[in-house]
Amino acid sequence: MGAFCNDDFTFLPTYNFTPSRDLRYSKQIHDNVHGNIYIDPLLLKFVDTEQFQRLRDLKQLGLANMVYPGAVHSRFEHSLGVYWLAGEAIHKLKSHQGLELDIDDFDVKTVKLAGLLHDIGHGPFSHLFEREFLPMVTSGSEWCHEGMSTRMIDHIVDEHHIDIDSETIKRVKEFILASSKYALPKTSREKLFLYDIVANGRNGIDVDKFDYIVRDSRACGLGCNFQFQRLMETMRVLGDEICYRAKDYLTVHKLFATRADLYRTVYTHAKVKAIELMVVEALVKANGYLHISSYIQDPSEYWKLDDSIIKTIETAPDPELKESRELISRIRRRNLYQFCNEYAVPKDKMEHFKDVTAKDIICSQVGGGKKLDEDDVVVSNVRIDLTRGKHNPLESINFFKDYESEEKFSIPDDRISHLLPSSYQDMIVRVYSKKPELVGVVSEAFENFQLKTYGIKAQVHPTPEKKKCRLLDNVV
Repeated sequence: MGAFCNDDFTFLPTYNFTPSRDLRYSKQIHDNVHGNIYIDPLLLKFVDTEQFQRLRDLKQLGLANMVYPGAVHSRFEHSLGVYWLAGEAIHKLKSHQGLELDIDDFDVKTVKLAGLLHDIGHGPFSHLFEREFLPMVTSGSEWCHEGMSTRMIDHIVDEHHIDIDSETIKRVKEFILASSKYALPKTSREKLFLYDIVANGRNGIDVDKFDYIVRDSRACGLGCNFQFQRLMETMRVLGDEICYRAKDYLTVHKLFATRADLYRTVYTHAKVKAIELMVVEALVKANGYLHISSYIQDPSEYWKLDDSIIKTIETAPDPELKESRELISRIRRRNLYQFCNEYAVPKDKMEHFKDVTAKDIICSQVGGGKKLDEDDVVVSNVRIDLTRGKHNPLESINFFKDYESEEKFSIPDDRISHLLPSSYQDMIVRVYSKKPELVGVVSEAFENFQLKTYGIKAQVHPTPEKKKCRLLDNVV
């Protein structure tokens, strides 16, 4: 007996897609993306700690809400969503292939706990803390939020005396670090497919992306036609890895394309980046007095650090924080660093591209007028890809023909569609003026830099003259 599939008029095996689980002893929470979710009693012990509740005070999208007002959802919501999807994923695999894969309660528990705690080590303002702020104040730091997540887990267990065995914690840490460069050696060579669920270091398809792509798109008021449910319902383990039906290859590609689109339109929006640049500068200037970077050394102190650090700086009377306060005041009054222009690095130049600096821009200034200083200019080098740099992410994904087939295979570029991109990454160079009256001078120097570097002006259009004049009038 089969279940009718109306998209291709074929029959699929009948599966129980909703495994019967006793939820009477679980805590019910209504999530605005996934509906009712249920938290198991053991995992609730982690949720009901000050360390996990701190995630309510970390905005998922950092400072994007300054441009997209609805983007105020938190890491707390996202973590609950990933927990739920991780549980759904492993329960589906257990329902479909449980006997074959030998999925047991230990596997289910550790995958769900990894989903819940995978982001507990994040710092203020999402990735800004570790990617922008820390490199400027901690020389040679190898710190990452995944590593801090594992340290925070140990701290929570010790601080709250949670009765959980060391093997469970060890496996949870392995799952969390699986996609980072600090991935731990796997304790078992069996059931490697479990490492694909929460943080997939093999090909990037995981429930973490499933949740944030849908949740972020919704919060920002953007349409999202990527349907992770289709992949969840039809995924299958072959050769110890999660594979997908061949006819779903466009759905897989849409996952990565939607993610790249979110990076372009939301995460690295030109005005969002301007605000981020100002906040990073404010944090750097405040670090010597507040010792913000020292918090990363100790989980018992780190959990006290969240997005409220900006309010702390803004309202503190200390003269040592004057410059930082002024920067935050400018953000509040929308007196932002002014976006002058941008260009995409030509495709044939990306291989040997080096980050452009403020010094590169001021050294390209010619003619008279105001002489620029390095402190007048900020450059943002933005990289956007489909998760695997210059490589097609589908190259590392295996597919299967149908449920009767035991063979897995990859799909070459030329078999997919000639309409898909021939390049899988963008590198965008943006330049900002810290002072409104210097927009014209900075824009001209930026154009000269492009001519000197590429022999052409790679930007799409000149900086509008009316923008330069309007800003100049405002200063006068």
